[in-house]
Amino acid sequence: MPSHRQLFLEHMAQTSPFPLLLEVDHALGSWVYDSNGKAWLDLIAGISVSSLGHRHPAVVEAIHQQTDRYLHTMVYGEYILAPQVELASLLTSQLPASLNQVYFVNSGSEATEGAMKLAKRATGRSEIIAARRAYHGSTQGAASLMSPTDFTRPYYPLLPGISHLEFNCNWCLDRITEHTAAVIIETVQAESGVCIPEKNYLKYLRARCSETGTLLIFDEIQVGYGRTGSLFAFEQYGVIPDILLLAKGMGGGMPIGAFVAPAEIMGALSNAPILGHITTFGGHPVCCAAGLATLQTLIDTPEIINSVPEKEAMFRELLKHPKVKKIRSAGLLMAVDLDDNQRVMKVIQHCLDNGVITDWFLFNDRSLRIAPPLTISQKEIRHACTVIQEALDNC
Repeated sequence: MPSHRQLFLEHMAQTSPFPLLLEVDHALGSWVYDSNGKAWLDLIAGISVSSLGHRHPAVVEAIHQQTDRYLHTMVYGEYILAPQVELASLLTSQLPASLNQVYFVNSGSEATEGAMKLAKRATGRSEIIAARRAYHGSTQGAASLMSPTDFTRPYYPLLPGISHLEFNCNWCLDRITEHTAAVIIETVQAESGVCIPEKNYLKYLRARCSETGTLLIFDEIQVGYGRTGSLFAFEQYGVIPDILLLAKGMGGGMPIGAFVAPAEIMGALSNAPILGHITTFGGHPVCCAAGLATLQTLIDTPEIINSVPEKEAMFRELLKHPKVKKIRSAGLLMAVDLDDNQRVMKVIQHCLDNGVITDWFLFNDRSLRIAPPLTISQKEIRHACTVIQEALDNC
C-alpha cells in the first residue's frame, strides 16, 4: 500500500516543488509530532494561526459541544445561530463603537474580497490603493493588490483600478483622492519582513482618508488577536479604521475570517441589489464556536497577551549573533534578518532537522520568520533559540 507521503505527492495539488513533507500525527501546545513520536517546536503556529497553541482545551471543548448540537444549517445571514451572534457580540464589544457589525467568512482572502466589494459599493468609487510588499490573499481580487508582481503576473489580467503607495511614505498619501474608494493596509506589514508604522504615519493616513472620503481598511489578518501585544494592533497607534479584516488567529486553529464595519457602511451589501455579498460556509457554527472560545480565553486570561512583550524581549536577547544583522519585531511576530537567502534556507533546514519549525517571508527571503503560539513558555523559547544559534554557527 502506498505511504501517505507517496499519496501526498501523487494526489495533493502542490504549491511549490519543495514542500516541507513533515508528516503530522498529532499536535499539542507549541509542539507538532509525527507518527514515530518525533517532536518539533512550532515557531510559526501555522503562519500566526494557532495563537493559543495547538488543541487548546477551551477551543476543543467548544468544538465538541457545538458538534453535538448542529453543523451547517443554512447559508450565512439567514438563520439566527447562537455561535455566530455570540461571537459577533463579544468581538464588537472589544472594538471601538463604530465597528459594530461583523460579516463572517472562511479566510483572510475572503475577508479582503468582501471588504473590497463593500468599499466600492459604499462609496460609489472604483479605485483601491494598497501598499507595496503587502499580502492580502491569493484570490484574484486580493492578488490584484499585490506589488511586486512576482507571484501574480502569470495570472494577468487581474482587477483594474489598483494603485500602490510605499508603506511609511507620508508624501505618497497625496495619491489618495476623491476617486479612491479605499486604502487597504496592514497595521504592521508582515510578509515584507515585519515593517512597523513609523511615528505618526497611520494618523496621517487616517487624516488623508477622512479628508477625501476614502474608507480606511486595516488588515489585521496576521497581526490581530494579541500577536503584537494588544488584542488588535491598531490600538497601539491611536487610529480607528473604517473596516477591519481578521482571520488566522481568530479561530484557534479552525478556518474563519471576518470583515468588521459600521452598520451604516455594512448595510450597503443588503440592498440595491440584495445579496450583495453571500457565502455558504462563512460563519460556520463550529468555527464560530471555536472563535468564541478563542476570544473569550484571551479576554479571561489577560496574561497571554500581557506576556507578549516579555517573550519578544527574550527572543531578541537570546538571538543575538554575529550573523544576525537586525531583528524587527511587533510582539511575537519577528523577522531575524540574516541578509542572505541561502543562509536563511540553511537555518530553516537545520532547525527542521533538529526539532524546530521556522520559515521565511513572501517579500523578504533574507529573514527568518518567528511567530510562535502566544502561549509558548520561556523554557521553550530558550530551547528554540539554542537550536537557532547552533544553526547560525553551522551555516
